[in-house]
Amino acid sequence: MSYLDTTHDVYKQAALTPDVGLCCTTTPVWQLPGLDIPGKMLEMNYGCGSTIHPRDLVHDPKILYVGVGGGMELLQFAYFNRNKGGVVGVDVVDEMLEASRENFKLAEAKNPWFKSEFVDLVKGDALNLPIEDESIDVAAQNCLFNIFKAEDLKKALKEMYRVLKPHGRLVLSDPICEQVMPEALKEDEKLRALCLSGSLPLNEYVKMMTDVGFGTIEIRAKRPYRILSPDQYETDELIYIESVEVCAIKDPMPEDGPCVFTGKTAIYFGSEENYDDGKGHNLLQNQPLAVCDKTAGALASLGRSDIHISESTFFYDGGGCC
Repeated sequence: MSYLDTTHDVYKQAALTPDVGLCCTTTPVWQLPGLDIPGKMLEMNYGCGSTIHPRDLVHDPKILYVGVGGGMELLQFAYFNRNKGGVVGVDVVDEMLEASRENFKLAEAKNPWFKSEFVDLVKGDALNLPIEDESIDVAAQNCLFNIFKAEDLKKALKEMYRVLKPHGRLVLSDPICEQVMPEALKEDEKLRALCLSGSLPLNEYVKMMTDVGFGTIEIRAKRPYRILSPDQYETDELIYIESVEVCAIKDPMPEDGPCVFTGKTAIYFGSEENYDDGKGHNLLQNQPLAVCDKTAGALASLGRSDIHISESTFFYDGGGCC
């Protein structure tokens, strides 16, 4: 039995018997006007963060969500696209798809605006999505891709890239870990299925996205998530895991490499009204400008004493240089 079979079994059981402790989201559940989320959906919120960002969801975007869970994020996405089939949920586990269908009936009873027909539930594999090329505005997954081993993760990201329209957005939430994960843990199929031992370092995680072609990456949040201790796991040291929320945008790849925003800011405080680097970055006097890591490095290399570059906060919220 492969590690994907183990994952299938874990989430089959989680669909049949909701497991509140399976995952623990590190961000609050979005509370939106007129949205009442059924308790069953909250119990089946098997994610480590949130992929719901209103600024991604303007003008009735066509939305794809892979790994449906109990349907909570599908319901939240439908809040922003109230059209028949405006949201597509894909999952390989029949029991999870059926659980979502039943939960949508509960959601209809609580939300007069919601109809189950707003969401198409489709049986399918993240490694071979049953979705047409360049047909999706916003794609999302929450605490699924970290389960995949490297080659399968590459396939899953390529599939997301394929189905997105130009400038479309892939919103992800996954655990990450900067320490070296012990081989015994990495090869533990149950721990991988539980979204723990497949955690990658952030730079490696981001490179997987840029390698398939995403030209812009936004690191939107990074928060503490789990500790794997020697008392409970096969490790000689404490393993610290964080959750990260990322948006990968299908922008053309710049000639000098991707723009990766990690929350850095440039502030010009010289005697002139502004500083223009001649590369499209105009820094107004004492007005912070969010910059990608590439631009931050270029500005820092100038050696100017009147430009301050802040450290990465890993909480980028838009308004950047590119």
